Amino acid sequence: MESRKDIVRCSWVSNDPLYVEYHDEEWGIPVYNNQKLFQMLCLEGQQAGLSWITILKKRQKYNELFHDFDPYKIILLKETDIQTFLTNTGIVRHKGKIEAIINNARCYIEMQEKGVDFSDFIWKFVDDKPIINNWNLIQEVPSETEISKNLSNSLKKQGFKYVGSTICYSFMQACGLVNDHIVNCICRNKT
Repeated sequence: MESRKDIVRCSWVSNDPLYVEYHDEEWGIPVYNNQKLFQMLCLEGQQAGLSWITILKKRQKYNELFHDFDPYKIILLKETDIQTFLTNTGIVRHKGKIEAIINNARCYIEMQEKGVDFSDFIWKFVDDKPIINNWNLIQEVPSETEISKNLSNSLKKQGFKYVGSTICYSFMQACGLVNDHIVNCICRNKT
C-alpha cells in the first residue's frame, strides 16, 4: 500500500484538504453539463488577479447568491442585489466581476435562444475530445494556447466578459478540455 509520502500530485496543489479534493475529484475531469460549464467559466473569471484556492473557498457562497449558476435566475438579479453582494465577504467584492456574471448569463441565454448549445460550443474548440498533454513538470504547462485564445475571442464576440485567454485556459484545464496533470500525478489517468 502506498504511503501518503509516495503520492505525487501536481505541484500547484497545497495540503489544504479542499484543494486536494478539488484536484483529485474535479480538476481535469471532462465536464459536458451546460450549467456546470457556465459556472466554471464564471468562477474562473472571478479568479482574475487572485489564486484559485481563494475562489474555491468562496464557491459555495457564489452558488448560493447566483442560484447555482442558473443563467435564467441570474438575469433576474437587480442593482439592489449587486449592492448587497458588494458587502458580502463570502465572495470577491468587485462590482465589475459581479456584473460580468450577470452579463455572461444574458450572453449564455442569447446563445441558447439562437439554438447554440453551450457545451457543444465549448467542446468544438478541442474537436469534442480532451487534449492529453504529457508534462513532466508543472513549469512546462502553458498559461494560454492558441486554442484558449480562439475560445476567448469567440466568447468575447458573444459578449462574454472576464474571459481572457489565460482565464479560458484555466477553464479548459478545470473542465477537462485539456488534461494537464503531470505524467506522474496520481490523477493522471482518472480523466
